[in-house]
Amino acid sequence: MDPILTITNLEAVFGEKEIICDFSLEVNPSETHVIMGPNGCGKSTLSKVLAGHPSYTVTKGEIILRGKDLLSMSPEVRSHEGLFLAFQYPLEIPGVTTFDFLRLASNERARYQKVEEQDPLDFMISVNNLLDKLKMKKEFLNRDLNEGFSGGEKKRNEVLQMLVLTPSLVILDELDSGLDVDALKIVCENIKNNLPPGCAFIIITHYAKILTYLEPTFVHIMIDGKIKETGHIELVEKVEREGYEAFEVLSL
Repeated sequence: MDPILTITNLEAVFGEKEIICDFSLEVNPSETHVIMGPNGCGKSTLSKVLAGHPSYTVTKGEIILRGKDLLSMSPEVRSHEGLFLAFQYPLEIPGVTTFDFLRLASNERARYQKVEEQDPLDFMISVNNLLDKLKMKKEFLNRDLNEGFSGGEKKRNEVLQMLVLTPSLVILDELDSGLDVDALKIVCENIKNNLPPGCAFIIITHYAKILTYLEPTFVHIMIDGKIKETGHIELVEKVEREGYEAFEVLSL
């Protein structure tokens, strides 16, 4: 089975500052890759580069998404091709209701994939079912996107968008920040149970709690813009015991 994502020798800069250096990663269907590292190591920059944020420039390397050149795609096409980024700090969009945003995003994806748009009534029913599963009030659909939402409400709303769009590769950038223990459990259970088979994950996190619900296939420790060590849950335990300094020493 072909990989969903292959990153080879990636280098990326913000302005003149190099943030990602010689970064390589392969993600196969159904795998969950966890990326941990100290603040400023490039974790969130990686997610933004994958999503196509214009402030970051790729100076070297290759990224292949489902057999296609990701770097040649606009952010919109990346989304239509199956990539979804759950932002660490979701944006507020005044004047656009949550329902209108979800409906527009769903229709645009259908047009790109050349499939029939979902009937408006059927779409409303499916979204309401997801709201019930996420324990979100239906009034959220009539509120402007993320405007006045608490941190936890914004994160649940990101997951609602994810479940509507049914991506093949999900990047979770600090999903656990802003969610209490109960909300995190609900969100993670719905992510696992409502996304299509074969969906893969890249989870960027500082904390091990989310890994109770989304079990990692691999754990990667990122230092100074590159992966310094790859393993399994034992690396998370090492971070909790010794901190990232242990990996920085190994890299010297």
